[in-house]
This record gives sequence, C-alpha cells and structure tokens, in this order.
Amino acid sequence: MSKPRHTKCLIVGSGPAGYTAGVYAARAMLDPVLVQGLEPGGQLTTTTEVENWPGDTEVQGPDLMLRMEAHAKAVGCDVVTDIITELDTDSRPFVARADSGTTFTADAVILATGARAKWLGLESEEKFKGFGVSACATCDGFFYRGEEIVVVGGGNTAVEEALFLTNFASKVTLIHRRDELRAEQILQRRLFKHPKVETLWFHELEEVLGEDNPKGVTGVKVRNNQTGEVGEIPCKGVFIAIGHAPASELVKGKVEMHHGDYVKVEPGSTRTSIPGIFAAGDLTDHVYRQAVTSAGMGCMAALDAEKFLAELEDEGTELAEAAG
Repeated sequence: MSKPRHTKCLIVGSGPAGYTAGVYAARAMLDPVLVQGLEPGGQLTTTTEVENWPGDTEVQGPDLMLRMEAHAKAVGCDVVTDIITELDTDSRPFVARADSGTTFTADAVILATGARAKWLGLESEEKFKGFGVSACATCDGFFYRGEEIVVVGGGNTAVEEALFLTNFASKVTLIHRRDELRAEQILQRRLFKHPKVETLWFHELEEVLGEDNPKGVTGVKVRNNQTGEVGEIPCKGVFIAIGHAPASELVKGKVEMHHGDYVKVEPGSTRTSIPGIFAAGDLTDHVYRQAVTSAGMGCMAALDAEKFLAELEDEGTELAEAAG
C-alpha cells in the first residue's frame, strides 16, 4: 500500500466552488490538492450558453470550466482526476480515501461536491434511462433531430433545457404540475414566444411508454392533477428537469445538515459543524444555486481554511514555546 499523501488543504469537487477554492488556496500558499470527483467541472459541463457569468456576455459552460481548471493549475493547485469515496472526520489530520486506492491526509478539507439531477422515481423512467430518458439536454439533445420531445419541470433548468432542445426537435412539450413557472422571467418570455414549444399545465408524468426491441421511448402517459384525466403524448425523448439534490453522501451523519441533506454552514461563513471542514457551492446552497455564488463561496472557503490553519499554527507555536 502506498504511503498516504498529505496536504494542508484538500478540496473535494471541481465545479465553480472547487476551482475557485483551488485558486485562492494556492495563492495562500496552502499547496492544495483538488480531487475532481465523478463529474469534473460539475453541472456547468452539461450546460451550453451561460449568459449570467460576469465578464462574459455569453460563454459555453464546458469552456468556462476548462478555463477555471487551467487557472487553478496555473497558480499551483494540484488537480487530481479521482473520486473521494470515504472521508474520516473523527480526528485530524482528516483521512480521505479515493477510488484509485490513493489515501490523502489533510489539515483542512473543503467540500465542493455540488448537486445532482433529481429523478421522478418511476419504474418506467428507470427502464428507459439512456434509451430515450435523460436529465441532460446538452448531452443527448442531438440524438432527437426532427423528433418530438417532452420536458418535465418548471424551473430555470426545465426552461433552459426546453429552449435548447428546440435546436433539434420538431416540437417540445413542457409538462408542469402547476399553472405557472418558477423560471426567471427572461427565460419564460423566450419559452412562451417560441413556435416549437407547447406548455401543458397542471399535468404530471405517470409513465414513460416505449418498446423493447429496439429499446426506445414512444411516448408518455400524463395525468391532469385537477381533473384526474389521463392522456398520452407521442415523443421520442423525455428530459427530466425537476431540480437537483446535494451530493452530500460523503459526509452524511458526520456534519450537520438541513433542508434535505444540504450541508449546514455557519451564517456568513463556510464553516461546518466540524472544525477544519468547510463547505461551498451547491452542496450548501438551497436558495441561490448559481455558478457565481458557488464561486464566491469557494473563495470564502479557501480564506476560512487559511485562517483556520494559521490559528492552528499559532497554537502549535505557543504550545511548543510553553513546553520549551
């Protein structure tokens, strides 16, 4: 077994929060190691046009994340392609074990594992995942050129997915369980005036319909939640866009959580319930969930970690002087 690799600051995750933490931690001379995780770059790698990143009128999500990664590396952050599967928080230095077999020890840890797409939990949804059911329009939209597509949801993600899919589909039906959307007004205006989009209010997806040979989606069964009436919509693709859940499994039962497993941090900081462990980005944010706020929290986490480590060093010096 190889010797554990030690770092002053271990960053787990590689979205805007993780990479920004890497930049600031490196500039603070913490020699940070950033382990990218299952999806290097996070959710923005599955986004096309990003129009709300300051300084860029429009930027492709994957390009933005590549720039952030390059920036973190340029200032001295060691970016590692691996997945942290276990984190021991009982004593310091903290011990993190990776999928590759590598073990890291760290004086401080910044959690930036982000969030993942939610699913409806239907048996038929699971059956056709990858065969017509998707949670990523930018990943799979290309396969539905000239076809009819259904999108489920009512927030920014759903509207953005629906608009993006109009580049390929002959028709996009947005299914929403209420009679108004939660998406930003500018996105709603684009959606409502688009000739390829039809919005189906007060409806919920009951079942994904399809064939087994070859395996693929042929339509969906929907129910009007006001009248109970059930109907079918023919389509070749179903995109689920009902939000995200925090990827907090690594520290479940270890740090304090709230609002459905979001990691709780002290107000105005990124400090978790365990001294030396900090959290930033969508992992902690159940309100804003924006790339720019995640990046800001990544900065805060690195500065909080720097302060924590400096205070530890001061305590150690005082103890050594007292003992001497």
